[in-house]
Amino acid sequence: MPKVRFIDLFAGLGGIRLGFEKSFEELGFETECVMTSEIKPYAVETLSKNFNHDYFVGDIFKVQNEQIPDFDFLLGGFPCQAFSAAGNRHGFAETRGTLFFEIERILRDKKPYGFILENVEGLVKHDLENKNDKIGRTLSTILYKLKDELGYNVSWKVLDSIDFGLPQSRKRIFIVGTKDEAANLDVREKQFKSLKTILENGLETIDSDFTQKLFKHFEMEDLYGKSIKDKRGGDNNIHSWDIGVKGEVSDEQIILLNKLFKERRKKHWAEKIGIDWMDGMALTLKQISTFHKNENLKGLLDDLVEKGYLRFEHPKKLVREKTENGEKKYRVYDETKPKGYNIVTGKLSFEINKILDPDDIAPTLVATDVSRLAVPDNGGLRRLTIREGLRLFGYPEWYEIPVKETEAFDLLGNTVAVPVVEHVTSQLANIYSNNVVELIENEPVIANNIH
Repeated sequence: MPKVRFIDLFAGLGGIRLGFEKSFEELGFETECVMTSEIKPYAVETLSKNFNHDYFVGDIFKVQNEQIPDFDFLLGGFPCQAFSAAGNRHGFAETRGTLFFEIERILRDKKPYGFILENVEGLVKHDLENKNDKIGRTLSTILYKLKDELGYNVSWKVLDSIDFGLPQSRKRIFIVGTKDEAANLDVREKQFKSLKTILENGLETIDSDFTQKLFKHFEMEDLYGKSIKDKRGGDNNIHSWDIGVKGEVSDEQIILLNKLFKERRKKHWAEKIGIDWMDGMALTLKQISTFHKNENLKGLLDDLVEKGYLRFEHPKKLVREKTENGEKKYRVYDETKPKGYNIVTGKLSFEINKILDPDDIAPTLVATDVSRLAVPDNGGLRRLTIREGLRLFGYPEWYEIPVKETEAFDLLGNTVAVPVVEHVTSQLANIYSNNVVELIENEPVIANNIH
């Protein structure tokens, strides 16, 4: 039986490894992980629980090329915050963004047969030069390094976990390459499953002041698919003031708040304030009075500040900072501008920020809010369990996360959908089998030395 050796970088829960091993082993290969790189202690603990490991390393920056055993494939779900909508989108200007160059360094020195790289969909158009471009300069740089400099036949595609029978929409870019040919990553047959197919039943529900207020204003079925967030509108959003989370407010104050959270996003206010536009700006009493008339307007606003629905703050200005790796942009309070009123509560301020519909799918799970998703059960609401989280990513039932819940959800929010990796790897396994392994008298042997 031929053996395929691989290294697993930025391993997390080992989801890429699981999909890789399954696809190769289904073709009759034996797989061996010759090195695992991971820096989070609770991720290392989880990997050790579920896999046999002979060689663990931590920070990949500190690993020298000569310390890395020879291998056939590199697996790397390199950290995505630098390109993610949940991060600051600084790309290669951030240290985390330069982790790709550690991958390049290893590929250049070790010259393996192939690789699988995974990242967020935002990588595709990160650092666009022109609005009409299909890909940004960051991805262009990555592809140039892999194809033109390192000589791999490379293909890439954004794949959505919902097409692989998982009740979660999670779009991720996969970049793969081999020494022989580019893989076809197209999905031929798509599958769909609803959330109820992975839910457990009869578990303890949340009985808190927050849930009591929810059920005081809504029936269970009316909560399905609803988000609790104050900075957005729409039929699927419930605001904290709608259920009196921070104290009861008057009908007049509800009308005022509903106007304010919309007005604060309008671009003409940025020009009047004298700042670069941002999605949600503090507006002064005078500015608010132009769209909401009330003799006691200041009293209404100050009461909402006292209760915590609003914050009285300076507007924020955009700061551009040049670094050796590019330009970084961030916001700071501009104390030269007058203070105004702004919506204070983001979605992470509530113990529940979304109630999932069992007949629908889950949103893209991210580390920052996965623990605040709720599902109906036993006549009430409860949080997703770790087992349900694993199922949303297609992990096998034997897989365990032996760390505390907050750490487990952090790992889940950053992991990959295993069936998607299986699809990607199956294409690479076929290419590897057809080009590297020959069948001589029904016995597989290695056709050429690729190291």
